[in-house]
Amino acid sequence: MAIIQRQQENVIKDTKKHIIKIASSLFSEYSYLGVSMSDIAKKLNITKAALYYHFTGKAEIYDKVLDGVFVNLSSSLEESFSEKTPEKKLHKFIKNYLDFGFKEKNLIKALMLKLSPANSQITKCIIKSREQIVNLIQPLIESILSNKKITGKTDSYLITSLLIAMADGLLLEYSFLNKKINSGKVSNQIIAVLF
Repeated sequence: MAIIQRQQENVIKDTKKHIIKIASSLFSEYSYLGVSMSDIAKKLNITKAALYYHFTGKAEIYDKVLDGVFVNLSSSLEESFSEKTPEKKLHKFIKNYLDFGFKEKNLIKALMLKLSPANSQITKCIIKSREQIVNLIQPLIESILSNKKITGKTDSYLITSLLIAMADGLLLEYSFLNKKINSGKVSNQIIAVLF
């Protein structure tokens, strides 16, 4: 009996992963507000009732999509910590953030939702994920500020927020203009402005 139950749990788990994958592509193309549960069910070739069996609603599905996006983003950002100096780490961090954001349209859509939240559950997910990103980079900013001996004059959280806001703004602008981004060059410019 336990084997059958485990098999059923695996099928449900795989089904949820498939739903999230399909929903992610729809959200990426049409945004959160442009996709309905009916759209997701139709794309999956299932009924809405079957979709509601696995998820309570569109917000829960989007929440899972964003969780995956931010897990992948965090992994990409953590690669920057293999660099030798704090300045090189910061450069790679910004570059990886921009490269990831440019490729991952759900991140850009989430940034737009952050500006006009449509759902408190989604807003909470975005805020939590953004805090995780800040927690990754703030110690690096503090290290750079202390090396430059300007820690008493500046707030590392504010500098971190400015850095992320600049990168987000550029991602939104380049996305709207449908332009490619030279992440290495932009990273150098952001560092030059902040430090």
